[in-house]
Amino acid sequence: MTTPGAADEPMALAAERLRTAGMRVTAPRMAVLMAVSDSGGHLDADTLRERAQRIIGRLSLQATYNVLRALTDAGLVRSTQIAGHPTRYETERHDNHHHFVCRACGSIRDVECTVGAAPCIEPRLPEEYDIREAAVTFWGLCPGCRATASAS
Repeated sequence: MTTPGAADEPMALAAERLRTAGMRVTAPRMAVLMAVSDSGGHLDADTLRERAQRIIGRLSLQATYNVLRALTDAGLVRSTQIAGHPTRYETERHDNHHHFVCRACGSIRDVECTVGAAPCIEPRLPEEYDIREAAVTFWGLCPGCRATASAS
């Protein structure tokens, strides 16, 4: 048995996150933010649109892109462009993580910054440059595809 109002809790949490970020609260923003938060990350705009539509009904792809841009600009969502893939979106955690992409199945996994301090690499640039972030993509085979490739 669900508690009265329990179904509204995720919407209330999304609304609070929008307000905290200084954003106007709208149904599309709440629905897309919920879709991103519930996804575990790395979904494209079309998939997020489908999930948001389950919450609020009709939502155009253009409106979805507009909302994703606003959420990204507000620091609530992180967009990642990986060569050969549509832009992917995930909850912004401000942790400077990187990504691993499987060349066989296309799955994407987060890779923590494990070597040195962020941004994890030491570029050779004059000290006047202020580096804030590094986007590193590792390419290879995920365990499932690797096992399949080894078995062949």
